[in-house]
Amino acid sequence: MAGQGGPAYYRQYSTDSGYFLQDDAETDPKTFDYTALNFGLKAFPDALEEVKTTWQIFEERVCIMNDFSDPNVQYKVLFLGRHGQGVHNVVEAQYGTPAWDCEWSLLETDGTLSWADAHLTTLGIAQAKKAHDFWAMQFADQKMPAPQSYYTSPLDRCLRTAQVTFSDLELPTEQPFVPIVKELLRETNGLHTCDRRSSRDYIHTHYPSYIIEPSLTENDELWSADVREPNSALDSRLTMLLDDIFENDKNTWMSFTSHSGAIAGLLRVVGHRPFPLVTGSVIPILVKAELVEGIRPGRKAEEGKPAPKCSEE
Repeated sequence: MAGQGGPAYYRQYSTDSGYFLQDDAETDPKTFDYTALNFGLKAFPDALEEVKTTWQIFEERVCIMNDFSDPNVQYKVLFLGRHGQGVHNVVEAQYGTPAWDCEWSLLETDGTLSWADAHLTTLGIAQAKKAHDFWAMQFADQKMPAPQSYYTSPLDRCLRTAQVTFSDLELPTEQPFVPIVKELLRETNGLHTCDRRSSRDYIHTHYPSYIIEPSLTENDELWSADVREPNSALDSRLTMLLDDIFENDKNTWMSFTSHSGAIAGLLRVVGHRPFPLVTGSVIPILVKAELVEGIRPGRKAEEGKPAPKCSEE
């Protein structure tokens, strides 16, 4: 971005580490349960937690950071939630990842299950309900701040996960659950039919209370049947997503409902350590965005790759 006739600026993103267990190398993503450990928020040893909860103390600290930081610096707390189990997750587990990548992911059905724009399974809905109940408990017991903004991928499994998770919660009147559907928040794109989204009309019909961004086309014009989106392209579009949100949304507390690949990309973009999420899980991160004069360094471009060849074994 640049002012008229002025120097160019870009946002440089980083993770303000140390507040969450997920920031630490010692925390194992494979065994970590966010519902058992207060979303991973660490205690403040110098604070009187019998007076205020850990989340109330953290909320105050984030507010102070935003109030007293340089005008070119913003902090936001992002809750990155992976959708609940989808039909495609079941099929991949059934056939194995190699067979999924080279054959089944390119199809829409095996004659029993269908996974184009994959929907949630019964377990996936249960995982979203578990998240709903945990958010409710956190609001009641921890006085945890509710998200002020909600964003979701346009793929059905995320639209439904967000609906089950956040509908019917006791939210502040001025912060209702009205999610914005963002094309750039979708999963790694291409090849896999589970990642080809439904039409804009479908989203509006099935989720009429959701706000669909104006740029989202009627049909999916981004999905490719020929190549899979490389990480360099994924990270670039997720940077564009953050640029858009940090520029246009002044709220601090945000929920993103997305996918394993997209969340991994967001963590890369903000310099967080890798932290793979199981379906239905959530990771909170404190993101610092600083306006820096100059042009954002480019990423080494990678070419999208076609589906791998299936083994003849």
